[in-house]
Amino acid sequence: MLLLAGCASAPPAPPRPAQVQAASFALNGRIAVRYDGKHSSAGVHWQHDAQSDEILLLAPLGQTVARISRATKFDERQAPLQVYTLDADNRHYAAPDAESLTEKVLGWRLPLAGLQYWVLGLPMPGEPFDGQHTPSGEWGVLHQDGWSIRYTRYAAQSADSLPLRMELQREGLEIRLLIDEWQIK
Repeated sequence: MLLLAGCASAPPAPPRPAQVQAASFALNGRIAVRYDGKHSSAGVHWQHDAQSDEILLLAPLGQTVARISRATKFDERQAPLQVYTLDADNRHYAAPDAESLTEKVLGWRLPLAGLQYWVLGLPMPGEPFDGQHTPSGEWGVLHQDGWSIRYTRYAAQSADSLPLRMELQREGLEIRLLIDEWQIK
């Protein structure tokens, strides 16, 4: 019985190296989205640091279809403000968050606030979460902010390995991210 109880929940994953926890990164890969009976896919190039994000959604021949950006600006009191923009079809859009912006323009919500952590195999800080780890200590499934994130492939089988394949699901929306190349800065 003790053996079965021990298998019911994986031990907490060891902490990730500091360079991954506070990472600036770039990745190249592919994204597939399914929502409201519609399917779309694109290449993706994402550059992230603490002050900004730039996500390019690319057509099969590499042309930019959409550019999603987050920039940190400061108001007159030097309080940080996040500014989100999306450029697509020769039009420029802005919104107070990435989720409403992408829903308005693309028809689906990109959870950028959490995704910048989830893509590294980490839960978003300051928000409740639960899930299960693989036997080697990586997240197998992570539940946070209404999203279910399933990790299906890592670069290696170790607790500090970076994800290569992940699926996010929430309220009829499924996002699959396939990462071909990582650069941690």
